[in-house]
Amino acid sequence: MDEKSLTVLGANLAHNLKEIRELRSLTQAQLAKLCTVPRSTIANIEAGDSNPTLSVLARLASALHLSLEEMLSRPRARCQLFTPGSLPENEYNRFGLVRLRHLLPHPIAGMAIERMELEPGARFVGSPHAPGTQEFLSCERGRIELWVAGETFELERGAVAAFAGDQRHSYQNPAKALAIGYSVVSLAPINRLGMVSVS
Repeated sequence: MDEKSLTVLGANLAHNLKEIRELRSLTQAQLAKLCTVPRSTIANIEAGDSNPTLSVLARLASALHLSLEEMLSRPRARCQLFTPGSLPENEYNRFGLVRLRHLLPHPIAGMAIERMELEPGARFVGSPHAPGTQEFLSCERGRIELWVAGETFELERGAVAAFAGDQRHSYQNPAKALAIGYSVVSLAPINRLGMVSVS
């Protein structure tokens, strides 16, 4: 095997070891203890400054429940594709047809993002959130009327409204064409007692 191929394998190992160790929430010291090797060995491998023995590689692979091939293979993209229709979508038809689709397949603490479709004349009443919550509405297509605590704001394509999410609010499409918007909600933080933290 030539020097270039060895360099590539070393870089693959360095990247894979660090990424997998961090995914498993292990420190270098913890992994070293599992493998019965010095912590400096782990640090040197992750820095790409080491040429570990087969014995060290086998111990690492065993501790991380991987094959040697997985340890040395080209790093793969960490990506998961969600096809149309695979994310939760809700329809409401109380005041005209409204479709809400979640845009985050995995929960992110304190964050909610939805795509909103409002048929002509449709209105959707939002639920007030906890004090400290911020909400943002972006109009992507058509026109959306945002009603917040007695005031009405008209959004056209490209406009963004930012408002406190603990107020009564609703969305309406006043036009004769479909309106599409995106709602981003930054939820108020919750403390260890399960109560909203107000700073």
